[in-house]
Amino acid sequence: MEERLQKLLAKAGYGSRRNCEQLIISGRVQVNGNTAELGSKADSENDYITVDLRPIIIPKRKTYIALYKPRGVLSTVNSNDTRPSILDIVPTEEKLFPVGRLDFDSEGLILLTNDGELANRLTHPRYGHEKEYRVLVARKPDTEQLTTWQRGVVLEDGHRTLPAKLFIETPVGKGAWLRIILKEGRKRQIRETGAKLGLPVLRIIRIRIGSLQLGNLKPGQWRDLNHTEIQALYNLPRVK
Repeated sequence: MEERLQKLLAKAGYGSRRNCEQLIISGRVQVNGNTAELGSKADSENDYITVDLRPIIIPKRKTYIALYKPRGVLSTVNSNDTRPSILDIVPTEEKLFPVGRLDFDSEGLILLTNDGELANRLTHPRYGHEKEYRVLVARKPDTEQLTTWQRGVVLEDGHRTLPAKLFIETPVGKGAWLRIILKEGRKRQIRETGAKLGLPVLRIIRIRIGSLQLGNLKPGQWRDLNHTEIQALYNLPRVK
């Protein structure tokens, strides 16, 4: 049965559907030797589909892994960078991709999976699922700084951040641990926002993606999700 090509690529572990659309647009995908176009359909049983001339393989089972990414580890999996990546931590021959990337200096929860449909649900802006962080800042925020962060700020690229939930969790010396809940995940958003408000960010730990919790995992540890957790992620409502 024919399906949208980006859906087949997502099933084969090449990322969310949006990421797979970019693979097609960039001309890296072929079907039966012909360069595919966005909107193309194919049959995984009868058509020969390749990415960068390598045939795709759709796994027979889906994998879901919760990982505590340590600081100093890349969350990208398709990179020429020689620094350690999350796939050096999780030994598997399956083609997995991360849902909810973290920058090199940040740490915490990442979901590794080959389920492109779930990845799309958790990352597409129209769903607006929450991501929760513990953030250590060098200075204790005053009321104005907290209110401004909650309301949203304009970053260097001109993007205005969405309203956030934010409160002081624990004072630490001259600084404080904050608890921040976002419905978007722009690159280095928390660090840029903190810098703009005069609150240098020292540490970021993501503790939740949607309904999935980091729990008791320590840096470098990982575990398989159970059926209840997987179903809860699929049942997350779309945020209006």
